[in-house]
Amino acid sequence: MVVRRLAFLLCLFLTGATCFAAPAERPNIILITLDTTRADRMGFLGSKRGLTPNLDAVARQGVVFSQAFSHVPLTTASHATILTGTYPQFNHVNDFGVPISARLPYLPDLLHQQGYHTGAFVASLILDPLDGTAPGFDRGFDVYDAGFHLRRHGADRYKTVERRAGTVVDHALGWLSHLENPPFFLWIHLYDAHDPYDPPPPFKERYASQPYDGEIAYADSALGKVFAELRKHGLYDETLIAVMADHGESLGAHGENTHGIFLYDETLHVPLMIKLPLNRDAGKRVESRVGLVDVAPTLLQEAGIPAPKEMQGESLVPWMKSGAAAKPSRQTPKGSGAGLTLDASDSADRPAYSETDYPHRAFGWSSLRALRSGKYLYIQAPDRELYDNAADPGAAHNLAAKSRAVADTFGFQLDEFRKKTSQTMIELSKPDPEQMQKLQALGYVGSDSASVTDDKKLVGADPKSKIEIANLLHDAMFDVEDARYEQAAPLLERVLQEAPDMPVANMQYGMAEAGLRNYAKALAPLQKAVKLQPDNGMGHYELGLALFETGSWKEAAPEFEAAVARAPRWADAHFSLASVYARIDRVPDALAELDTTLSLSPDHYRANLLRGRILSLQGHPQEALPNLQKAKQVEPDSREAHLFLADAYEQLGQQQDAQRERAEAQQLKPPTQP
Repeated sequence: MVVRRLAFLLCLFLTGATCFAAPAERPNIILITLDTTRADRMGFLGSKRGLTPNLDAVARQGVVFSQAFSHVPLTTASHATILTGTYPQFNHVNDFGVPISARLPYLPDLLHQQGYHTGAFVASLILDPLDGTAPGFDRGFDVYDAGFHLRRHGADRYKTVERRAGTVVDHALGWLSHLENPPFFLWIHLYDAHDPYDPPPPFKERYASQPYDGEIAYADSALGKVFAELRKHGLYDETLIAVMADHGESLGAHGENTHGIFLYDETLHVPLMIKLPLNRDAGKRVESRVGLVDVAPTLLQEAGIPAPKEMQGESLVPWMKSGAAAKPSRQTPKGSGAGLTLDASDSADRPAYSETDYPHRAFGWSSLRALRSGKYLYIQAPDRELYDNAADPGAAHNLAAKSRAVADTFGFQLDEFRKKTSQTMIELSKPDPEQMQKLQALGYVGSDSASVTDDKKLVGADPKSKIEIANLLHDAMFDVEDARYEQAAPLLERVLQEAPDMPVANMQYGMAEAGLRNYAKALAPLQKAVKLQPDNGMGHYELGLALFETGSWKEAAPEFEAAVARAPRWADAHFSLASVYARIDRVPDALAELDTTLSLSPDHYRANLLRGRILSLQGHPQEALPNLQKAKQVEPDSREAHLFLADAYEQLGQQQDAQRERAEAQQLKPPTQP
């Protein structure tokens, strides 16, 4: 980096000219993805809210794409498209927990193979490749900073399932400060604008009535630190910076509170801007329609690396050179042309395809698909939709019934495009029950159902007629996660009145009643959830917990066994099975399950405590000590850990140690209740 900077300065000194030729070395690249961020909140796209001064400053030195679209309104799936340059129907990462196949082209891996230092700094469990729901996303990265885990009740959300922008930025800059030689590829992902909207001070107070805006303003301020550090160290001018959102947020538009269900502009029209090295083409604005699928091939071309033939996006470099000259046509598309070929010399409109399988996978409703072309937005649904975006940008007036010929043409084009861009070589995976629990912590409905063919995804209720159910369930799931069971239960009762056979609603209702200690009342909905989805390990696990609490230990055992069989790396499920085995006098089996638990999670407090206690009661205090000491280390305020450790010391004749532990336990004893 220093060598390149000196060469640039030497050029200025010797020639006195402005040296804007592209550097011979490959450029540094920073990819910034803003989760759940609407285009209409960006100052560089016309917003007057004043939320993004730092991004606006970068945009003035870059190229802005005013009509950029996401291809799927979900975080993991959209990032898969950004990083592979392929559509969801090609990469098949249309579900949480589906791995990115090693056979797919992958931007970080391609750059790494060409000598780039690569670092990823993500802000949410949703993009955690090891402990979250994004397997395979770490391919090609030297460092992938994630490490999220499930949030226990009362735990800090920002130290478990997500991180605030400031923390992510600090981690990223720390990595960057230790790099010695160019080039580098840095991916920064910020999750702040995702619900629940809870910006930190002073943004919390400043945007008290509009917390979503507060989250965006906070994220912009954190990115300002990145840009300032780049300028401070002489890296800003020579670095390519690409900023985009993975998708937007409905905020009540069309009845949808968040995202994932619908395919309107509120969730699919996204900000996109690219600042090129040496600020080439600064100030240009591309008004033609482009897609996030185009990002990877664009960055590869700027790096001088040929895009693999499997990439379906097109480099935007020609359009960045021509700027606003290439504008979308306002003509209705004709014929069967479904390709998205980019030609900067051709002013013809470039369609944008989008889809969501989330309504089908999560609720059993119909999937949706959309095509934007010319002045129209077409949505393939049981009650198909056609909107004139030029006259009706809010998509309030469905023209499909009276413009059947146009709708038919769009339907044909959409089907043809999807056929041409699909492939079936990749075997699908699915999230295990622990991944599903993590999704629920983020407000998503997981599904462990097997993959189905496309024709079966397009059946079921039209999501437009069911959106209120999705909103209620979303809110209820956050209430369950935050232990607000009294608020969750009535919401879930309303959902079940409308959809009594929805597995996830039954399971969440059972969890809410169990959280209220109404274990007997929790059994019926949990049993129904398991009956409706017998392969759902999460349902078996929650039913096992409720049975355990009612004293039905023998009945609980097969439920935990079913959960373990479906998620062999789920530490808590193994611990629960060990606990029930211990209760029904299957102690050797209990110890075996505890050993498995600790192999997966060595610091598991309850597993260490139970294993130590069993060994102590069996007359093996010396073997019990390591587990009991670990339990005390993990939970120093646990009275049980101190008392069990005292018993083990007494068995060993170590009275002084035993007295110390009992004294500490006594100090932790809760005050006597009146």
